[in-house]
Amino acid sequence: MEILNRENKELIKVFEIKNVNLSYGEKHVLKDISLDIYKNKVTAFIGPSGCGKSTLLRCLNRMNDLISTCKVTGDFKYNNQDIMNMNVVDLRTRVGMVFQNPNPFPMSIYDNVAYGPRCSGIKNKAKLDEIVIDSLKKASLYDEIKDRLKDNALGLSGGQQQRLCIARAIAMKPDVILMDEPTSALDPIATLKIEELIQELKNDYTIVIVTHNMQQATRVSDYTAFFLLGEVIEYDQTHELFSNPKKKKTEDYITGRFG
Repeated sequence: MEILNRENKELIKVFEIKNVNLSYGEKHVLKDISLDIYKNKVTAFIGPSGCGKSTLLRCLNRMNDLISTCKVTGDFKYNNQDIMNMNVVDLRTRVGMVFQNPNPFPMSIYDNVAYGPRCSGIKNKAKLDEIVIDSLKKASLYDEIKDRLKDNALGLSGGQQQRLCIARAIAMKPDVILMDEPTSALDPIATLKIEELIQELKNDYTIVIVTHNMQQATRVSDYTAFFLLGEVIEYDQTHELFSNPKKKKTEDYITGRFG
């Protein structure tokens, strides 16, 4: 699904998704999906529950490989590479993920952020310190917890835990950060901090966010794809999709007639 570039700037495609179908056994979940994800932009996937948003998101770093009944056809290209031919560990290093519920490891704040770099072979303490501090700063968390780095991460508030999970993803120096409803378990104040953080992060990362909250999509995203029953009904620049939807189903959804 091509988008007319109204920004008069060259858009760089990070992901190219073409004619993708996905089934879990006999259940056809994604139906002929084609769209592009652009560099240093925030792309939101919206739509009612069970419409395929999170399923497509998980395709982007092959999380669905873990489901034995899952069958995928079509093409996923990441920076012009077929992701099915990539080493899955390399792919997930480049394409990080933040889940719906904060899921810090039951260890110190420092060790949570240092975990990935250590697993990738970085042992030098000074280098790890640099990565941890830089990642926490980029996640807008460092100033709040700089004196508590040795404390257990489970003692943080929910919003702080989610920002810690973002810092943990950043520590692996990804190109893309996938966010699956990252604020649905948070209060409004913590949600606002995550939304502000997303706006800062897009300067350095490409972000794809699944959200049930249409107001959130309008606040944080540059592009929005509206999903319904496994299909992408409409995909456009966010302000255009919400102010001038081309499809009646899109208009009905964003005006609250269903969903």
